[in-house]
Order: sequence, then C-alpha cells, then structure tokens
Amino acid sequence: MITRKKFKGISRRDLWLTITTVVLIALAVFVFAFRFVEPAPPNSIVISTGAVDGGYHMFALRYREILARDGVRVELRPSAGSQENVSRLLDEKSDVEVGFLQGGSAFSTNAPDLVSLGSLYYEPLWVFYRGPEIHDFGALQGRKLAIGPEESGTRALALQLLAVNAAVMPPTMLLPDSGQQAADLLLQGRLDALFLVGPPESPLVEQLISAPGIRLLSLDRADAYTRRFPSLTRLTLPQGVFDFVKNVPARDVTLISPTANLLAVDGLHPALAYLLMRAATEVHGGAGLLHKAGEFPAPLNSEFPLSAEATRYYKSGPPFLQRYLPYWAAVLVDRLWLTLLPVVALLVPLGRIVPAAWRWRARSRIYRRYAKLKEVELNLDEQSPAEKLTELLTQLDQIESAVNRLNTPLAYTDNLYAFRQNVNLVRQRVRDQLAGAK
Repeated sequence: MITRKKFKGISRRDLWLTITTVVLIALAVFVFAFRFVEPAPPNSIVISTGAVDGGYHMFALRYREILARDGVRVELRPSAGSQENVSRLLDEKSDVEVGFLQGGSAFSTNAPDLVSLGSLYYEPLWVFYRGPEIHDFGALQGRKLAIGPEESGTRALALQLLAVNAAVMPPTMLLPDSGQQAADLLLQGRLDALFLVGPPESPLVEQLISAPGIRLLSLDRADAYTRRFPSLTRLTLPQGVFDFVKNVPARDVTLISPTANLLAVDGLHPALAYLLMRAATEVHGGAGLLHKAGEFPAPLNSEFPLSAEATRYYKSGPPFLQRYLPYWAAVLVDRLWLTLLPVVALLVPLGRIVPAAWRWRARSRIYRRYAKLKEVELNLDEQSPAEKLTELLTQLDQIESAVNRLNTPLAYTDNLYAFRQNVNLVRQRVRDQLAGAK
C-alpha cells in the first residue's frame, strides 16, 4: 500500500531534483558568461603627457591623484608633445592607452583606432616677445623664434600661422627650444620671441606674463585666424586677471586658442574611460581665467571621433552605479549584472520547460508499462491454450505489481488508476477466454 507520507516524500524528492537541475544549469551559464563577459578593468593605466614643465603633465599629475583614490595606478610618460603622443597611441607595441592632443595639430592621418574623450580646456597660443609693440605674426619676420620641438603641437601651429604671414623663411630663425629653457633664453635676451601653447595656469605663463621687458602679443586679426583655422577660438584675456594689484596684464589681450583634448585607444576599458572623464570633470569643470564653470570638459569638434562612452557621458553623465557606489563596487555590480542577463534569459524558457519535463518524467514511469500491456494483448488470440492464458494472467499481475510500486506524485495518481483500469480490462478478456477454453 502506498501511503500519503510516501507520496509526499516522492513529490519532495522530485521537486529537489528539478530545482537542483535548474540551479546547476544556471550556475554553468553564469560561470561561462562571467568568464567570457567583458573582463574587469585593469588597475593601472599609462598616459602620455608632454613636457614635464608643461600644462599636460601638470594636469596629468592631478589625474593621477584622483584615480589613485579609486585604486587605479597611473603611470605618466613625458613626451615631446602631441605628435609623439599620437605615435605612442598608434604603436601596437606601446602600452600607452591615453594621451593629450592639441586641437588642430593635424596628426589624425591614418589613426582610425583612436577616439576622443572630449576637450578639456582652452590652451591659448602665447607669444611672448621683446622689442616694440606688435599686433600680428608678420611682424616677427626675420627674428629669432623658439617654436618648440619637431613633434610638438606648438611647433605645428606656429608654422601654420607664420607661413600664412610669409614669416617662416630666412632670415627668420626657427629654434626647437621650449619650456623653461626657452623662457630663460628669452629672459636673457638671446631670443626675440617664444611661442608657447598651454593653459593660463602654466608656471611658464605666470612667469613671463609679468617679467620685465617681456610683452604678450595681442592679435588685431584674431577673427580672421579663427575663420581660416576652424580649430582655433578667439579669446580675450581680461585686464588685470593675473594680478589686480599690479594690473597684469595692463590691458585686454586678444588671443587665439586651440583646445586640449584627451585621446584614447579604441579598446580602452569603458570603466576606465568613465573614470578618466570624471577626473577631467573634477579638474577642469570649474571656472578658469578663460572659461566659465561647467564649460569643460566638452564634446567639442575634434579630428577624432568621440568614443561611445564619451557620447553617453556628455549626454547623461556618469553611469548610474558610479554615481552612488565606489568605483570597485560599481565595476563588480556591473559585471555581475551583465553576467546575470544570460542566466535570466535562460531561466525564462526553463520556467516553461521544467514543469513540462517534470510532468513527462512522472507520467513516463507509467507510460513505459503500456508497451508490456500491449504485448500481452497482442499475444491474446482465440486459439490460445489454457497454459498460455494462465501465463498471460501471471504477466498482468507482474505488470500491475510493478506499477503499484512506482513512486508517483499525488498529482499524477489519475494516470496510475487509469493504467490499472486498462490492466483489468485486458485481464478480464484473458479470464473470459480462459473460461471458454475450459
């Protein structure tokens, strides 16, 4: 006799078997997805900056401090300037993933694998010079000029502006000096002019803006240059903005300025890209001498396409998780979420398949016995001897006994009773034929 207690045990065992199967399948999918989903971001990054005493390196030092708070180590690689930064990013053997670029440097040729993370700030062209006051680049013809090293954006821009003014050919002397070395030469009177591209916070700009005997070029035709070179913007350096007491500068100065841009390899991990843009917002998001608060960083025109992460960042801000969780926790939750998506996608059809499979498993225990019952029925004919009919009755008893011992859940006992009725039907036919044979 099959008791209710036994039926409960059977159902519980089948239930746990079903749950275990689903859990194992889901776990296997989770492990597979976690292994092949986008890997965790590295805990270090290499940035190609610029001259050690330049604006790029100065800001990169602040990036390094900010990223260190989230456990990301930043290695800074000084360089000769924008062109070398781009070359490093394009070099497959290089480990540099991020670099600074001066807007309008024209170094974007054959660089399809680089993307922009946005423009960071205005970095005006500062032309400090000695001698009588001048108001355009043409007046520098025939003088000794320091325009920066070969791979710098400063030199590229200086050559463009001098060339359109026919001031690039001899007797003009173009020297590769830059940074503090060039500033010292100008202060010593061994240079006539120094071209410098950088933010107003640059130590060299602050040093030269108030140096005795040194003037800052204010352009009368700034609008014309911005029309000719779209990457340039006309800016006004207000009177007295550097020093109110000493009134430095003594009058408004009209400058032209490219933007400083942050470039990255196209394969930069998205989490690191967002972290860098958050750092850029912290460093450059406030008001400056030449821009208002919130004006930078920005998705301004660039020779390079804006990355997908930058597009989303400037449209919607940081990812939701990074707004409220520490960086490491946001990355972990994001990876787990991406990993759970295929598991959830699998569980939805499993929610339909598993109950059906469980029903089939419960019923198949009984249905498999129908083959033997059918075999008994096929062996039954009108001319069967009494011995054979008695043997068929024995087989029916064995089939019924085997079915009665099956572990069948209570929900499917109707199949059990239906099978017993069919056994009884066949048994009755055998008995009727056996009675006729006697």
